[in-house]
Amino acid sequence: MELGAFSISLKVKDIKKSVEFYEKLGFTYKAGNIDQNWIVLKNGNTVIGLFQGFIEENTLTFNPGWDQQAQNLPEFNDVREIQKKLKAKDVKLDREADEKTSGPEYIILKDPDGNPILIDQHR
Repeated sequence: MELGAFSISLKVKDIKKSVEFYEKLGFTYKAGNIDQNWIVLKNGNTVIGLFQGFIEENTLTFNPGWDQQAQNLPEFNDVREIQKKLKAKDVKLDREADEKTSGPEYIILKDPDGNPILIDQHR
């Protein structure tokens, strides 16, 4: 099952301090708006999202339809198909996608230790 591009979404207290810190580690701007309290940074193939006031916990994030450079893939597993496969394997979902729709949608689940996993399709 291909889940798409991987990143970690971090809950931060002060986004400007966090951006400054990660830039010192070699991360550079990829997307987002610091004035809206969210930004995506990249270092090589490593992608992190910094979110102040948007998420409750640090979250593993996958984006079906994107590669690690956030470029559209010609073919990908739609999040609704991923959801069907997970449900068939008795994986509990905390938030399900509407299977009657198409396009952007997301699901949320947790691993056995309670770590949130977001599978977030943007197209």
